[in-house]
Amino acid sequence: MKLEYSGQEKVQAEADKVWRFIQDPQKVASCLPDLKSVEIKDEKNMVATVGVAVGPVRGTFKFNIELEPRPEENKVLVRLRGGGLGSVVDLTASAVVTDQGDQTTLLDWQGQATVSGPAASLGGRVLDAQAKKLIQTVFANMSQRMSEA
Repeated sequence: MKLEYSGQEKVQAEADKVWRFIQDPQKVASCLPDLKSVEIKDEKNMVATVGVAVGPVRGTFKFNIELEPRPEENKVLVRLRGGGLGSVVDLTASAVVTDQGDQTTLLDWQGQATVSGPAASLGGRVLDAQAKKLIQTVFANMSQRMSEA
């Protein structure tokens, strides 16, 4: 099953603060909902274990996450691959980081994911609703933490 999403998040922080945040894997990982553990491999790679509940499918998923900040392009790329309970998730996402000139930054993001296994068999609407909720929560958490830092 293929899923595609896009959206915007206005962050109450200047762009340089946003860049410092998204270049820190520990800070980015802290924005994942139901984070159980994270192992930072290097400045761009981490392994995160998260609790997942999609309809009747509940359990722990493990993801390899790669962050690739590209400040020279005003863009950050994210690759996520992993899964659990027989399901596999492969996600590629990016966000364009735009300084708004008023101490706020706009993140224009988009992503595509492929899901297979029991999670995909739940049907489009259930999986779609959960994926949207997860993405919105991650960006809301990031926005809140960046504005506090």
